[in-house]
Amino acid sequence: MTGQVVELEIPARAEFVALARLLVSAMASSDTLLPDERIDDLKIAVSEACTNAIEAYGGVDTVDRVLVRFRAHHDHLEVDVEDRGEGFDPSTLPDHQPVTDPDRLKFERGLGIPLIRALVDEVEFSSSGGGTAVRIVMWHSDGTGNGRAGG
Repeated sequence: MTGQVVELEIPARAEFVALARLLVSAMASSDTLLPDERIDDLKIAVSEACTNAIEAYGGVDTVDRVLVRFRAHHDHLEVDVEDRGEGFDPSTLPDHQPVTDPDRLKFERGLGIPLIRALVDEVEFSSSGGGTAVRIVMWHSDGTGNGRAGG
């Protein structure tokens, strides 16, 4: 599968997030070097990135689309999720309470980016007035059942 690139462009609507998740699941499952638990982590991360991309369009009925690009490399899998919304700077997001703090339960939104960061080996956000791109990387297993970054 090394070298394969698959692109999926979905309408910016919540009901299409499952389609992006299916693509990632199918592509990652065909790569036997990534354990099932890590594939599940990747699917959740991609779901969160797609949901954020859809929300970038302001929750209105739109003809805009979200691009999901999957790349298989010899030592890692890479997924890009791109929108053409207004863009945002993830470093400006407020800090959340630690998970052990009962006040954490008051946060109903805004946990997607911390969740993505916790689930994948690498994540990079690039944003401008013309949209946001999220690059997610999962390293293949190093023989211990974990990704290279200790996933």
